Amino acid sequence: PILVAINLIIIIFSIERFVTLSFARGKGRPDKFVANIKSLLGNKEIAPAIEACDKQKGSLANVVRSGLVKYDHIMDDKDSNKEQKVESLKKELEEATALELPMLSKNLVILSTCASIATLIGLIGTVLGMIRSFAAMSGGAPDTSELATGISEALINTFFGIAGSTIAIIMYNFFSTKIDSMTYSIDEASFTIVQDFSSSN
Repeated sequence: PILVAINLIIIIFSIERFVTLSFARGKGRPDKFVANIKSLLGNKEIAPAIEACDKQKGSLANVVRSGLVKYDHIMDDKDSNKEQKVESLKKELEEATALELPMLSKNLVILSTCASIATLIGLIGTVLGMIRSFAAMSGGAPDTSELATGISEALINTFFGIAGSTIAIIMYNFFSTKIDSMTYSIDEASFTIVQDFSSSN
């Protein structure tokens, strides 16, 4: 029952992460979105860039939108010098990124934990099954029914432990790769916004 529960937890949280990361990714491809933002910034079209963020949605678009709103706000600020404006823009982008990243990596620790303990619990079940099998053989004439039950119990525990661990590791690495890709896109877009502001003001 414990291994069945662990396998169900792995499946449930894999589905949850898949749905969450699909929403976080946004509607369009991140690389095309970043390229579009670069193009719009190159033409100083801040308002259309913000509209593009509203259409894209997701974590990347949220960070970029925060940066663009700040960009637009500080562009005509006469009370601050260029260095102060750039630092203010960087801080805004860092804060927006810090708000989005925990949501992306949330619950991954559950998958990594399940990947570790599924095999161990499966091994415990295997050992208990083998103990039961040897107990059936200890009374002189072996009890074939108990022997078969013990071996079956050991193999079932081994299967569920290895299967759960395998699925959890694959899902953890899959989601980690997707999160790394999103983080890279966020960093690239943030760098573009800061560089564009620095070169144009």
